[in-house]
Amino acid sequence: MREKKYVFVVGLDDFNLEKLNHLPESEECEFLPAVKLSEMRDVEEFSIPSLLETADRRINQAGRIDAVVTWFDFPGSVLVPVIAEKYDLPGPSLKNVMKCEHKYWSRVEQSKAIPENIPGFRAFDIYDDNAYDTIGFEPPFWIKPIKSYGSYLAYRIEDKEQFNECIEEAREHIDLMVEPFTYIFDKYKVSPEMSKMEEKMFAETVISGHQCTAEGYAINNQVEVYGIIDSILEGDTSSFARYDYPSRLDQKAQERIAGVSEKVIRQIGLKTSAFNIEFFYNENTGEIKLLEINPRMSQSHADMFEKVHGMSHHEVMLNLALDRKPVKLDKKGEFRVASHFMLRSFKPGIVRNAPGEETISRLKRKYLDFDILLNVEEGMDLDDMAEHHIDSYSYVMANIFLGAQSKKELIDKYNDVVEQLSIRVDPKEE
Repeated sequence: MREKKYVFVVGLDDFNLEKLNHLPESEECEFLPAVKLSEMRDVEEFSIPSLLETADRRINQAGRIDAVVTWFDFPGSVLVPVIAEKYDLPGPSLKNVMKCEHKYWSRVEQSKAIPENIPGFRAFDIYDDNAYDTIGFEPPFWIKPIKSYGSYLAYRIEDKEQFNECIEEAREHIDLMVEPFTYIFDKYKVSPEMSKMEEKMFAETVISGHQCTAEGYAINNQVEVYGIIDSILEGDTSSFARYDYPSRLDQKAQERIAGVSEKVIRQIGLKTSAFNIEFFYNENTGEIKLLEINPRMSQSHADMFEKVHGMSHHEVMLNLALDRKPVKLDKKGEFRVASHFMLRSFKPGIVRNAPGEETISRLKRKYLDFDILLNVEEGMDLDDMAEHHIDSYSYVMANIFLGAQSKKELIDKYNDVVEQLSIRVDPKEE
C-alpha cells in the first residue's frame, strides 16, 4: 500500500474537511491541521510568529509535509506561501499573494492592466483630522482598511458626519488586521514602499451592478476560470442574502469576465494558486468593474460546486498543491442549481429561540441535500457573535446550503427551512 501524502491545512475545520474527504484524491491523502481554525479566527490578536511556530511544530511531529493549502482569508492565505517556500512545496509566491491581499497595492496593480475595470481609489491617514477633505471624492463612496476580511470596517459613506463616526470606530479596531499584516511585509521584505505606508485605509468610488465572483486558478502560464457565481444582496443593503450557482449571466458576459480575470492575474503574476475575483457587471451597459481579488478558493462556494458538479472545487486547490493540473469540473452532480443562503438579522438583539439537534436532523431527513452552519444559540447576544459572522450592518445567524432542479424549487425549499428553524431575535431591554 502506498504511503499517504500529508496535506497540511491552514484553518482546518470540520465543514471543509468533509468536502475534502469526498474527493477521489482523499484516498491518497491525510489531511492534518497546520493551524486550526480556532487558532486564527475570533482571537484578540493575530501573532504571525506564533502561528508559524505552531505549524512548524505540527509538521515536525508528523515527520514530513507533502502539500499545504487553505481556503481562508488572512492570515491563512498569507501563511500558505511562507510554509510552502520553507518546505520547498508547490504554491504561490508571498509577494504575489500580498499583491492581492493588500487592497491598495492590488488596486495599483489592477490599474496597470485593467484601468477601465476598476473604480477611483485613494489611500488616506485615519489619524488625519482633515482626511475627509483630502480624499476628494463626493459621497457616496466607500472606505475600507488596506486589509480586512468579510466586510470588517468597510463603510459606505454618505456625508462627512458619518465619515467621522466611522473613522472613530476604525481607529479603535483597525490594528487587529493591519499590524500583523505589516509584520509580514517587514519580516519578509515584500515591499518597502507598501510597508512604510502611513495610510491604513483607502476610499473608493461606488460601483454597482450585478455582483458575481469568478472562481479560477493559475498554473505555469495558464489562467483558467471554471465557474461564475452570482452574489445576491439582501434588499437595498450591501450584505449578501445568498450565492447562486451557476450564474444567470449569459455566456458572452461570462467570457468577458473571464478575460478580465486573466489579464489581472497575469499582471499580478499569481501562479500555482486558486483564486476568486469579485466583480460588478452592469447588465444595461455591459460595464465590468472589479471589486477585489482573493488568492485562494472560496470555501463559501464549495457546497454549490459539490451539488452541481458532484464534487467541490477543493479538488482544484488540492491538485494545485500536489503540483498537478486540475481536471475539468463536469456537471455530474445531482442538482442543476444550488445556493448558499445567509440568514441574517439587521438589528442587534437577544436570540430567544434557536433550533436544536432534533429540528436540524428532521430537516436533513426531509431534504437530503440540506446542510447548515448554525451560528447562534438560545440566549446569545448577537453582539457577542464571532467576528467573521458580522459585517458592518448585520449578523449572519445561519449559513444554509440547498440544491434543486429549478430556482423556484430552491427558494421554496429555503423558505420552508427558515420557517422550520424558527429563529427569533428580540430587541435588547433598555
